Amino acid sequence: MDFHEFLRDVPDFPKPGIVFKDITPLLADPAALRAAVDALAERVAATRPDRIVGIESRGFLFGVPIALQLGLGFTPVRKPRKLPWKTRSVSYDLEYGTDTLEIHEDGVRPGERVAIVDDLLATGGTAKATTILVQGLGGQVAGAFFVVELGFLGGRAKLEAHEVGSLILVP
Repeated sequence: MDFHEFLRDVPDFPKPGIVFKDITPLLADPAALRAAVDALAERVAATRPDRIVGIESRGFLFGVPIALQLGLGFTPVRKPRKLPWKTRSVSYDLEYGTDTLEIHEDGVRPGERVAIVDDLLATGGTAKATTILVQGLGGQVAGAFFVVELGFLGGRAKLEAHEVGSLILVP
C-alpha cells in the first residue's frame, strides 16, 4: 500500500512557514491503518525486541497495537508530570527551545531489547532523548520506527547506531 496518499500537508501549522504532515487521514481509514500497523510490526519484529516504547502521544497510537500484535509489553514516554510513579527524565534541544521527556523507572528492565515507535521522525531530538532514557535504565535500543520520516531534516543521523525504519519518507 502506498501510504503517501494518506498524508495531508497543512501549511503554516503550528506556525507560519511550517508544513505540517498530518496523519489523521491514515488514522481515519481502517484498511490503511491496519496496513500501517502491520507493516511497522513486521519491521519491528525483525529486530527481536522484548518491549515497545512509544513516544507521546501519537507514538501510542501505533506502539500499543504493535505491542499487542507481537505479544510484547508497552511503555509510554511522556512529557513531564504525566506519569504517576517514579520517573527518570531527560531534557533535549528543539529548534525553538528545550523540552523534557520522562519514563517510569521500571519502564525498561536491564538488558531488555526495546523498539521505539513514534508517528514522525523530524530532527531526531525526541527519538534520541528516548534512546537516552531507555539506555539509562539499562535497556538496549533494537531500533526506532516511524510512520513518517522527514528526510530533509536529517533526524536519522541522530540515531546512527540503531536500526531506523519508516513507512513514508519525505525526502
